[in-house]
Amino acid sequence: MIVTTPLLHSLPLLARGKVRDNYAVGTDRILMVASDRLSAFDIVLPQPVPGKGRVLTAMSLHWFSLLAHVVPNHLTGEAPESVVADDEKPLVEGRSMLVKRLRPVLVEAVVRGYLAGSGLKEYEARGTVCGAPLPAGFRNASRLPDPIFTPAAKAAVGEHDENIAFDEMVRRIGAPLAERIRSVSLQLYTEAAAHALARGIVIADTKFEFGLDADGTLTLMDEVLTPDSSRFWPADQVVEGQTPPSYDKQPIRDWLQREYPGFGSAGLPPGLVIPDDVIAACAERYRRAQALLTA
Repeated sequence: MIVTTPLLHSLPLLARGKVRDNYAVGTDRILMVASDRLSAFDIVLPQPVPGKGRVLTAMSLHWFSLLAHVVPNHLTGEAPESVVADDEKPLVEGRSMLVKRLRPVLVEAVVRGYLAGSGLKEYEARGTVCGAPLPAGFRNASRLPDPIFTPAAKAAVGEHDENIAFDEMVRRIGAPLAERIRSVSLQLYTEAAAHALARGIVIADTKFEFGLDADGTLTLMDEVLTPDSSRFWPADQVVEGQTPPSYDKQPIRDWLQREYPGFGSAGLPPGLVIPDDVIAACAERYRRAQALLTA
């Protein structure tokens, strides 16, 4: 069952993001429903990727369980189907999480183990990543001597998050919380990266999101270590100096950039139709990542 927009009548809608719809369950819980919507270059595309929401949810649940000893997470342990009407259960089954309502920390915790993406661009321009200097000699897909914590300020929907220095993170949320998030994020990444590498996947980088509960306890929230929040590479295809293939939406990004040079600068092109084989290639990458990492 493809779910593009999971319209629920039994719960009030809190927010609709690029992929997830959040519904209020009382005042202390949220039903997070992962749709099959796909965004590229911060634009939601008109065609879904079948099964994507179920893959994201299954992977997040796997990691929440595997890493629960590191930091508490937002799961309540209750079945999502228990809080919706009977006719809505097919919309939420396998693609939802019933979670605690937290006060979000408005800084994304990004950890990089390899040089890629915006980190690579900054390094090539200034020899730094998020303002932190790195030694000379690194290239695209270079493994860093140790994982680095490079926070980002959360942006509004449709806008790019902004890389910030750790000192700026401290200024925004205070030193004790910033240092705790940095320590926890590095541990989460280190353990997840080892788990993935044993299954043939390199986690080049990832982002974590945290919130605080009523007691001020730091809590891992949102999704975690999925192809939408991480850069997954086949371990046997990582070659320094080249961009490795990735287990994510890359087939769609490549097609968009080839067919619509400069895609994203002027909104969604009218009449955009992504070929079925490109959608299928994207879906297969998501499924493959899930199969390898959750085996």
